[in-house]
Amino acid sequence: MARQKEIFIAFFRSGILGFGGGPASIPLIEHEVVDKYGWMTTTEFSEVLALGNALPGPIATKMAGYIGYEVGGILGAIVALFATVGPSLMAMLILLNILYRYRQSQRVKRLSSFVLPAIAVLLAEMTFDFAKTSYDMIGLIATFLLIAGAYIALEKFNVHPVYVVMIGLGIGGIFL
Repeated sequence: MARQKEIFIAFFRSGILGFGGGPASIPLIEHEVVDKYGWMTTTEFSEVLALGNALPGPIATKMAGYIGYEVGGILGAIVALFATVGPSLMAMLILLNILYRYRQSQRVKRLSSFVLPAIAVLLAEMTFDFAKTSYDMIGLIATFLLIAGAYIALEKFNVHPVYVVMIGLGIGGIFL
């Protein structure tokens, strides 16, 4: 259990101090894993970092899961993952609770009126980036068919978005 406690402390520190996401957390994780606890050498850490960069998803959680597993087995991976996402999860729950409590406040309504358009722009930019990547990978016709099919499934037939994503993944897995 002492090892699990060390894993939790190491990844909790990097999770709470790594403001800016995974890339900001990498030096903090390296300090804990290499310098403080000596679980890995710098070379081994670099290899884990390279592996984490090669896989999709947030880098800090991938590294936490792998390093936690290497150091403490399956329980170590679970502890490291929870310690990595725990601080953000707690902050988000506290802030959402505050927003929900004051949702009728004019200040909160004003804040929402400023934030929602920014989120819409970011989502639109992400959509265009995905479409451009799809166009580069599979061409115009296939990209158009996927977009049109997804739109029709979502809007006309009210298919749940999870199923649309799963079908898209299946199509990509079969044809790409």
